[in-house]
Amino acid sequence: MRQLIKRELNSLWQSPWQLALVTYIPLIGVLALWWLFSAGLPRQLPVALVDLDNSQISRMLSRQLAANSVIAPQSFANEVQAIDAMRQAQVYAMVVLPHQLKKDLLTGHHPTIEIRYNSQFLLVGKLLSSQLQLSLAQGLTHIGQQRLLLNGANKATVDVSLTPITNQTTALFNRNNNYVGFLVPPILIALWQLLSMLVFVNSLNKELVFYQDRYYLPSNIGGLIVAKVLLYSPIMLLHSGFILLWLYHYLGLPAAGNLLDLVLAQLAMLLALWLLVLVIFMAMRESARSVSFCTALFAPAFAFMGITFPVNDMPLLAQWWRLVMPSSHYIDSHVSVISYGVELPQVLAQIGSYWGYLFLLPIIVFLAYHGKKNPHDKANVVLANQEASQ
Repeated sequence: MRQLIKRELNSLWQSPWQLALVTYIPLIGVLALWWLFSAGLPRQLPVALVDLDNSQISRMLSRQLAANSVIAPQSFANEVQAIDAMRQAQVYAMVVLPHQLKKDLLTGHHPTIEIRYNSQFLLVGKLLSSQLQLSLAQGLTHIGQQRLLLNGANKATVDVSLTPITNQTTALFNRNNNYVGFLVPPILIALWQLLSMLVFVNSLNKELVFYQDRYYLPSNIGGLIVAKVLLYSPIMLLHSGFILLWLYHYLGLPAAGNLLDLVLAQLAMLLALWLLVLVIFMAMRESARSVSFCTALFAPAFAFMGITFPVNDMPLLAQWWRLVMPSSHYIDSHVSVISYGVELPQVLAQIGSYWGYLFLLPIIVFLAYHGKKNPHDKANVVLANQEASQ
C-alpha cells in the first residue's frame, strides 16, 4: 500500500492539472465566491418606475422608493417600455403608479398600484417584492394620516386606526439578513463537492488502459482505489476545513455548535461521493464520458440543498435527484450544527442517512472485476517472458 500511495504521489506531481485541482484552484474558487457576496446585501437594484399620474403624491412615492437603499428606480414613459426592459434583464422589477392616483386616494377610492418582479432571479425577486411593498406602504401611510387628520380624527388615534396590528419579523439565525451567512456556506460546499469529484475521477481515468478500441482496468484496481481514497480524502478535507475556518473564525459568522463535528460529517459526505463516482466510472470506463456525466449530476447541487427553495415543493424527480447527492445529506448536519448547536450524537444520527450508499459497494466490485482480464496485460506478460528467455 505504501508503494501504491507513493505511486499516486508521483502521478499527482507529474500532472499540472491534477496538482492545480488539489492546491490553488479550490482556494481561488472559495475566495472568489466569497468576494461576490461580500457586500452582504444587494443594493441599488434597478427597478422600472412608470408614473402615469405625475402628481404630487406619485412624485412623493417615487422619492420614497429612491430612499430605499435596495431600490434604484428608473423612469419609463409607459408600461410597454418597462416590460421590454424587464425582458432584457435591464431591470429586475417594475412599479406602475396608475392615472388619477391622487384623485382616487383623496376621494376615498382604492386605486391599484401594480408591482411586477422577475421571479427567475429567486432571491432578488423576493427581496424587491418585500422592499417595494414596504416603501410604498410607508408613503401611503403618510397620506392616510393626513387624510384622517383633515377629516377631524384625533391625532393620538391616527396611528392605531391605520395600523391596529403591528408585525415584527426577526430572523432567528441571521439577524442582519446577511447573504454571506445565508448563501455562501452551501455554495462553497457545492463547489467543494464538484472539485472533489473532478480530483477523484481524473485520478481514476489515469488507470484506464486502451487496447483494441476498448478501455480496460489494471488487475490491481482494488488496491489502487484504496490508495487514491487514502491520499485524496485528507487533501480535500483540508480544503473543507479551510472553508469552515474562513467563514466561522476569520469572518466571524455565528456558529452555535462545534466545527469538528462538521469535519466528521464532511468525511462521511466525501466517502459517499467516492462511492458514487466509482459506480459511474466503472460503468462507463471512458474518461470524457465519466467527467461529463459526473459534472452534469453534481452541478445543480446548490439548488437541490433546500436552502433557497423548499424541498417539499420540488418535483418528485428533483427530490430523487437530491437524495443521490451527498451534499444534500451533509447540509442537514451543517444547518443543525451552525444554527441549532446540536452535539455529536445528533450529528452521528444524521450521518446515518448515508447508509443507502453502502449498496453501491457490491455494484462497484462487480463492475470492477467483470471482464477484468485485460488482453493488453497478457500481451505484456508474453513479451516479458520472451525477453527473459533471450
